Amino acid sequence: MRIFVAGATGAVGRGLVPLLVSNGHEVVGLTRTPEKAEAIRALGAQAAVADGLDADSIRRAVVSARPDIIVHEMTDLRGASDLRAFDRSFATSNRLRTEGVDHLLSAAREAGVKRLVAQSFCGWPYARTGGPVKSEEDPLDPDPPQEFRRTLDAIRYLEAAVVGADHLAGIVLRYGAFYGEGTGVFDGSMVGELRRRRVPLIGDAAGWWSFLHVDDAARATAIAVERTCTGIYNIVDDDPAPVSTWLPALARMLNAKRPFRAPVWLARLMAGDHVVTLMTQARAGSNAKARNQLGWRPVVSSWREGFADVAARLPG
Repeated sequence: MRIFVAGATGAVGRGLVPLLVSNGHEVVGLTRTPEKAEAIRALGAQAAVADGLDADSIRRAVVSARPDIIVHEMTDLRGASDLRAFDRSFATSNRLRTEGVDHLLSAAREAGVKRLVAQSFCGWPYARTGGPVKSEEDPLDPDPPQEFRRTLDAIRYLEAAVVGADHLAGIVLRYGAFYGEGTGVFDGSMVGELRRRRVPLIGDAAGWWSFLHVDDAARATAIAVERTCTGIYNIVDDDPAPVSTWLPALARMLNAKRPFRAPVWLARLMAGDHVVTLMTQARAGSNAKARNQLGWRPVVSSWREGFADVAARLPG
């Protein structure tokens, strides 16, 4: 097939493009900056340059590529490890989830594209009721903290637009919290904060998280490209865990002291209600549907082994 990967130089795109090429597909990788075009060609794909927020340039790129499938991996995660400024950190990513997906869907209609795969997020968007591990059938949070609202609205918009499109088959992959070398919890600034004991255990630290190695995100996406399934899928590892478990374990792997405990009232004052929610009330996700319907299995089945592997290769 001919596949158009929007966001080909991002965390998932960098692993996805060579997988698709090795599976025999023709790939056109989209980047916003001309300087990154050569990196896409080095992965065995053709390169296209366009701004995901510019409707005309996206239309020209998609129509010129003539793809069978579009994969939407466009994000802007610079500074995303600063959880206190959540709304600001995800502002551009949220535009890519709304305006960006609209541009791709419109271009897909004109180009006759029959399938679109888009990334979403699994974890804190779920309603903070019931058990700690949620399926795709469970509702999203009807009343999130103020700092989460724009991001959750953008996630809802993207999911509804992709799954509800009438001119193509849509599939949404809700990735768990990413990690990998220089990514997610191993972003350089995050590692530094953990080593300086600036990421505390808040209250009972009973919020549950699902993690996902970026390489497994790429593998799951490559599988989704080749399946006929539609709908929403949690793409997470097999080992959801509360903050009280994974945060001290990660600190040990980084040879840092155990995180100190902060009372809820102080954390709310210093970091905001949304950070308290992440650390005390967040829900994780089950990957059972992806296993059963997509036939996907995470190679890195637990963050425990994945974190340890990445941490062992860090300097310091």
